[in-house]
Amino acid sequence: MQTTHHVLFERSEMKDRHLVRKKIREHIADKAKLPILIFPEGTCINNTSVMMFKKGSFEVGGTIHPVAIKYDPRFGDAFWDSSKYSMITYVFNIMTSWAVVCNVWYLPPMVKEEEEDAVHFANRVKAVIAAQGGMSVLPWDGGLKRKKVKESFKEEQQKKYCQIV
Repeated sequence: MQTTHHVLFERSEMKDRHLVRKKIREHIADKAKLPILIFPEGTCINNTSVMMFKKGSFEVGGTIHPVAIKYDPRFGDAFWDSSKYSMITYVFNIMTSWAVVCNVWYLPPMVKEEEEDAVHFANRVKAVIAAQGGMSVLPWDGGLKRKKVKESFKEEQQKKYCQIV
């Protein structure tokens, strides 16, 4: 990983976040370096939706080259539901599947508009990726699949539902 210039960090460490932001800005400024591959969801979900993007990669500037990736489960499902299957079972299923087929779309480059903040830019990129892959856009974070939903989030959704009804 050191030879390929990975940038590793602990998301909960504020010092690490600032260091990563600095490293990414330096990388972008050096035109001799290759582009950086970032997965802004921070997790992989069940291939039906695009979850909230982490805003950090959209704060540093530069041009974003969105890529939509969607697995085709006909020959083998690449999604690992860690609440259902152990890592060993998942690896066994992947290794014994006929094939892991993936559709990849390289989308037109996007840049942050002047009046746009990082969150709005991330949401705009996310919407383009979701539309290309035929997936729905979700406003929440991938961490929900591992954590209990906050009461405040439930209440917010209940209020929205009440307004509709």
